[in-house]
Amino acid sequence: MHANNPVEKIFWGRLALTAAMSEFYFAKGTLIQMLIHEFKYKGNIDVGLYLGAMMGSSLLNNNRFTKIDALVPLPLFADKEFKRGYNQATILCTAMSEVINVPVINNNVVRKRFTETQTKKHRTERWENVEGSFEIIKPNEIKGKHILLVDDVVTTGATLEACGSEIFKTEGTKISLATLAFASK
Repeated sequence: MHANNPVEKIFWGRLALTAAMSEFYFAKGTLIQMLIHEFKYKGNIDVGLYLGAMMGSSLLNNNRFTKIDALVPLPLFADKEFKRGYNQATILCTAMSEVINVPVINNNVVRKRFTETQTKKHRTERWENVEGSFEIIKPNEIKGKHILLVDDVVTTGATLEACGSEIFKTEGTKISLATLAFASK
Protein backbone atom coordinates (compact mmCIF):
# COMPACT_ATOMS: atom_id res chain seq x y z
CA MET A 1 0.00 0.00 0.00
CA HIS A 2 2.82 2.32 -0.79
CA ALA A 3 2.38 5.50 -2.83
CA ASN A 4 2.33 5.14 -6.61
CA ASN A 5 1.28 1.49 -6.46
CA PRO A 6 -0.33 -0.11 -9.54
CA VAL A 7 -3.88 0.64 -8.34
CA GLU A 8 -3.10 4.33 -7.88
CA LYS A 9 -1.46 4.45 -11.30
CA ILE A 10 -4.69 3.29 -12.96
CA PHE A 11 -6.32 6.55 -11.88
CA TRP A 12 -3.51 9.01 -12.63
CA GLY A 13 -4.98 11.83 -14.70
CA ARG A 14 -8.47 10.39 -14.27
CA LEU A 15 -9.40 10.76 -10.60
CA ALA A 16 -7.56 12.83 -7.96
CA LEU A 17 -7.32 10.17 -5.26
CA THR A 18 -5.70 10.64 -1.88
CA ALA A 19 -4.62 6.97 -1.77
CA ALA A 20 -5.58 3.61 -3.27
CA MET A 21 -4.88 -0.02 -2.45
CA SER A 22 -5.80 -3.60 -3.24
CA GLU A 23 -5.35 -6.37 -0.73
CA PHE A 24 -4.46 -9.00 -3.35
CA TYR A 25 -3.46 -9.43 -6.96
CA PHE A 26 -6.12 -11.34 -8.88
CA ALA A 27 -5.02 -14.08 -11.24
CA LYS A 28 -6.99 -16.94 -12.76
CA GLY A 29 -6.64 -20.29 -11.07
CA THR A 30 -5.47 -18.83 -7.75
CA LEU A 31 -6.89 -19.18 -4.27
CA ILE A 32 -8.02 -15.55 -4.27
CA GLN A 33 -10.01 -16.14 -7.49
CA MET A 34 -11.71 -19.13 -5.86
CA LEU A 35 -12.48 -17.16 -2.68
CA ILE A 36 -13.89 -14.18 -4.59
CA HIS A 37 -16.03 -16.51 -6.73
CA GLU A 38 -17.27 -18.28 -3.57
CA PHE A 39 -18.12 -14.93 -1.97
CA LYS A 40 -19.53 -13.07 -4.96
CA TYR A 41 -21.43 -15.77 -6.83
CA LYS A 42 -22.06 -18.60 -4.35
CA GLY A 43 -23.37 -16.53 -1.44
CA ASN A 44 -20.59 -17.34 1.02
CA ILE A 45 -20.82 -14.13 3.02
CA ASP A 46 -18.50 -15.48 5.74
CA VAL A 47 -15.67 -15.50 3.21
CA GLY A 48 -16.43 -11.86 2.38
CA LEU A 49 -16.49 -10.87 6.05
CA TYR A 50 -13.16 -12.58 6.60
CA LEU A 51 -11.58 -10.89 3.58
CA GLY A 52 -13.05 -7.52 4.59
CA ALA A 53 -11.52 -7.90 8.07
CA MET A 54 -8.17 -8.59 6.41
CA MET A 55 -8.55 -5.38 4.38
CA GLY A 56 -9.39 -3.47 7.56
CA SER A 57 -6.29 -4.80 9.29
CA SER A 58 -4.13 -3.75 6.36
CA LEU A 59 -5.61 -0.24 6.48
CA LEU A 60 -4.93 -0.01 10.22
CA ASN A 61 -1.29 -0.80 9.59
CA ASN A 62 -0.85 1.87 6.91
CA ASN A 63 -0.54 5.56 7.71
CA ARG A 64 -1.88 6.57 4.28
CA PHE A 65 -5.42 5.58 5.33
CA THR A 66 -5.65 7.11 8.82
CA LYS A 67 -7.98 10.04 8.21
CA ILE A 68 -10.94 8.28 6.58
CA ASP A 69 -14.35 9.65 7.66
CA ALA A 70 -16.62 7.04 6.07
CA LEU A 71 -16.62 3.85 4.02
CA VAL A 72 -18.82 3.83 0.92
CA PRO A 73 -19.46 0.53 -0.87
CA LEU A 74 -19.56 0.74 -4.66
CA PRO A 75 -23.29 0.34 -5.29
CA LEU A 76 -24.90 -2.34 -7.40
CA PHE A 77 -28.01 -1.65 -9.45
CA ALA A 78 -31.00 -2.44 -7.20
CA ASP A 79 -32.27 -5.37 -9.32
CA LYS A 80 -28.83 -6.96 -9.41
CA GLU A 81 -28.42 -6.62 -5.66
CA PHE A 82 -31.90 -8.07 -5.12
CA LYS A 83 -31.11 -11.10 -7.31
CA ARG A 84 -27.74 -11.70 -5.60
CA GLY A 85 -29.19 -11.02 -2.17
CA TYR A 86 -26.43 -8.60 -1.14
CA ASN A 87 -23.83 -6.17 -2.38
CA GLN A 88 -20.38 -7.72 -1.99
CA ALA A 89 -18.81 -4.28 -1.42
CA THR A 90 -21.21 -3.67 1.47
CA ILE A 91 -20.15 -6.96 3.08
CA LEU A 92 -16.50 -5.95 2.77
CA CYS A 93 -17.30 -2.52 4.27
CA THR A 94 -19.18 -4.07 7.19
CA ALA A 95 -16.14 -6.12 8.23
CA MET A 96 -13.69 -3.29 7.53
CA SER A 97 -15.79 -0.91 9.65
CA GLU A 98 -15.57 -3.20 12.66
CA VAL A 99 -11.79 -3.36 12.40
CA ILE A 100 -11.01 0.31 11.69
CA ASN A 101 -13.96 1.82 13.60
CA VAL A 102 -15.13 4.01 10.70
CA PRO A 103 -18.84 4.17 9.78
CA VAL A 104 -20.32 2.83 6.56
CA ILE A 105 -22.55 5.16 4.55
CA ASN A 106 -25.05 2.99 2.72
CA ASN A 107 -27.70 3.94 0.18
CA ASN A 108 -26.44 7.48 -0.42
CA VAL A 109 -24.39 6.74 -3.51
CA VAL A 110 -26.67 4.78 -5.82
CA ARG A 111 -26.41 3.17 -9.22
CA LYS A 112 -29.33 4.72 -11.06
CA ARG A 113 -29.35 2.47 -14.10
CA PHE A 114 -28.50 -1.09 -15.04
CA THR A 115 -25.10 -1.67 -16.60
CA GLU A 116 -23.93 -4.81 -18.30
CA THR A 117 -21.12 -6.83 -16.75
CA GLN A 118 -17.70 -5.32 -17.42
CA THR A 119 -15.78 -8.61 -17.53
CA LYS A 120 -15.72 -9.01 -21.34
CA LYS A 121 -15.40 -5.34 -22.30
CA HIS A 122 -12.27 -3.41 -23.24
CA ARG A 123 -11.35 -0.08 -21.59
CA THR A 124 -13.42 2.28 -23.77
CA GLU A 125 -16.49 0.03 -23.66
CA ARG A 126 -16.19 -0.20 -19.87
CA TRP A 127 -16.21 3.59 -19.48
CA GLU A 128 -19.13 4.05 -21.92
CA ASN A 129 -21.05 1.31 -20.09
CA VAL A 130 -20.87 3.06 -16.68
CA GLU A 131 -20.71 6.77 -17.57
CA GLY A 132 -23.52 8.66 -15.78
CA SER A 133 -24.59 5.57 -13.83
CA PHE A 134 -24.21 6.97 -10.32
CA GLU A 135 -26.05 9.54 -8.23
CA ILE A 136 -25.57 11.04 -4.76
CA ILE A 137 -28.90 11.10 -2.90
CA LYS A 138 -27.86 13.19 0.14
CA PRO A 139 -24.77 15.28 -0.70
CA ASN A 140 -24.68 16.84 2.80
CA GLU A 141 -24.00 13.39 4.27
CA ILE A 142 -20.63 13.25 2.49
CA LYS A 143 -19.86 16.99 2.16
CA GLY A 144 -16.34 17.76 3.37
CA LYS A 145 -15.57 14.11 4.16
CA HIS A 146 -12.74 11.81 3.20
CA ILE A 147 -14.53 8.83 1.66
CA LEU A 148 -13.01 5.38 1.27
CA LEU A 149 -14.75 3.92 -1.79
CA VAL A 150 -14.71 0.11 -1.58
CA ASP A 151 -15.17 -2.61 -4.22
CA ASP A 152 -14.21 -6.23 -4.72
CA VAL A 153 -12.09 -6.19 -7.90
CA VAL A 154 -10.54 -3.37 -9.92
CA THR A 155 -9.39 -3.99 -13.50
CA THR A 156 -9.45 -0.84 -15.64
CA GLY A 157 -11.05 1.28 -12.92
CA ALA A 158 -13.89 2.53 -15.15
CA THR A 159 -16.68 1.80 -12.65
CA LEU A 160 -14.80 3.24 -9.68
CA GLU A 161 -13.85 6.28 -11.77
CA ALA A 162 -17.48 6.91 -12.77
CA CYS A 163 -18.62 6.60 -9.16
CA GLY A 164 -15.72 8.66 -7.79
CA SER A 165 -16.37 11.41 -10.35
CA GLU A 166 -19.92 11.70 -9.06
CA ILE A 167 -18.76 11.80 -5.41
CA PHE A 168 -16.26 14.56 -6.26
CA LYS A 169 -19.17 16.78 -7.34
CA THR A 170 -19.97 17.13 -3.63
CA GLU A 171 -18.14 20.08 -2.08
CA GLY A 172 -14.99 19.34 -0.10
CA THR A 173 -14.89 15.59 -0.57
CA LYS A 174 -11.70 13.60 -0.78
CA ILE A 175 -11.61 10.01 -2.01
CA SER A 176 -9.38 7.05 -1.36
CA LEU A 177 -10.02 3.59 -2.80
CA ALA A 178 -9.72 0.10 -1.36
CA THR A 179 -10.42 -3.05 -3.32
CA LEU A 180 -10.09 -6.66 -2.41
CA ALA A 181 -8.16 -7.50 -5.56
CA PHE A 182 -6.39 -5.91 -8.50
CA ALA A 183 -6.69 -7.67 -11.86
CA SER A 184 -4.32 -6.13 -14.39
CA LYS A 185 -5.36 -6.23 -18.05
